[in-house]
Amino acid sequence: MRWTDIRKAYPDQWLIIEALEAQTTPDSHRQLDQIAVVETCSNGQNAMQRYRDLHRQYPLREFYFVNTLRETLDIVERQWAGVRRNHAVGA
Repeated sequence: MRWTDIRKAYPDQWLIIEALEAQTTPDSHRQLDQIAVVETCSNGQNAMQRYRDLHRQYPLREFYFVNTLRETLDIVERQWAGVRRNHAVGA
């Protein structure tokens, strides 16, 4: 689905979505071409918690928590330059 279709199908709701097809623009914005609705949530706090749970369970999938009141998705890709503890090699 596209964002405009999702907004029509789920008016004024918090959602967990997954990017099925996406690309990064030259100015580091994520353009989501195909989106799947994974779950509806009762509020933003529940959406954020559910996002965290899904991200831990499926770290390679691209999830977002969003509200359909937003006309457009403005997702900026951040570059990670640090080392995560669970991937660091012990001394």
